Amino acid sequence: MRAVTYVKNNTVELRDKPKPEIGADEVLIRVGGAGVCHSDISIIALGDDNPLIGSTLGHEVAGAVEELGANVAGWNVGDRAIVSLVLSCGQCRECLSGRDNQCEVVAPRDAMAPLSPGIGSPGGMADYIAVKARHIDPIGDLDPVAAAPLADAALTPMHAINSVRDRMTGDATVVTIGLGGLGHMALQILSATTGARIIALDTDPAKLAFAEAHGADLAIPSNEEAAARILAETGGRGADVVFDFVGVQPTVELATAVVRGGGAIRFVGLGGGSFPYVAGGAGLPWGVNIERAYGGTRADMRQVIALAQAGRISVEVVRYPLDDAPQAFDDLHAGKIAGRAVLVP
Repeated sequence: MRAVTYVKNNTVELRDKPKPEIGADEVLIRVGGAGVCHSDISIIALGDDNPLIGSTLGHEVAGAVEELGANVAGWNVGDRAIVSLVLSCGQCRECLSGRDNQCEVVAPRDAMAPLSPGIGSPGGMADYIAVKARHIDPIGDLDPVAAAPLADAALTPMHAINSVRDRMTGDATVVTIGLGGLGHMALQILSATTGARIIALDTDPAKLAFAEAHGADLAIPSNEEAAARILAETGGRGADVVFDFVGVQPTVELATAVVRGGGAIRFVGLGGGSFPYVAGGAGLPWGVNIERAYGGTRADMRQVIALAQAGRISVEVVRYPLDDAPQAFDDLHAGKIAGRAVLVP
């Protein structure tokens, strides 16, 4: 089969690899679509000593069941499914508590990231992927190409939103910074599931126009004037919740500048920004809750699928043939993708 393979620093190429063989508890998925994420860009930029060199990439995967292992029940050949982002053990304390994205087995404290398709396990940028049957969810009649990015681009913001859902009352203000792959889904989820006022920010006028058409109450440029504008719009108090889907230094500084006392920040983007923290000192307002968000749980995934099936959220997809994977990576790195690039075998 064809497989998009990380071969060296900043480089991927299409290689021929053996079609996976499945175990008794596994299924073989014929891939219908595989999303290209900024996390993939981060992976291939880690250098030539990266342990993932030689691996098949792709952690946003959907398709149809092609083969069933001998012990698999509840699935039929042809069923459409999406592959879990985190390949959790299902038995540790975190999994049994419903925090499977924090699985102690596949996400130890010092791990670069939890075990995922394309991150420590063969990914889905290929013709086929083999996974344990317990790591797939049904998607019904959803198009696998449009559904594939739900595994991260929608799941991750859903989890971040669920972590602060109690704060997003009808009189709350929520700020979402960055309207790319994850941010444009966060905007739709916020609009569909909360009554909060939404302020959306990006540097791209086209993405701001998208925000205005998809539930933002206010869409403004992410620039040096943004913090003052947000504070003015909130009577000087700041936002109840800030989601940063970029994570570069200017957006981190913006997030910390506009959160209100007792508010919350969720840093989701992987841009490498930082902020100073002095215990008992000046800086953040009192009572601010900050979380480094990652992925989501199976419960979050089921919520995302239900919203997509109801037509309340949808991914803006740019389709690329699997053979054009290097071009898709280049276009994403150059900022040319609105929404999500998806490789179609």
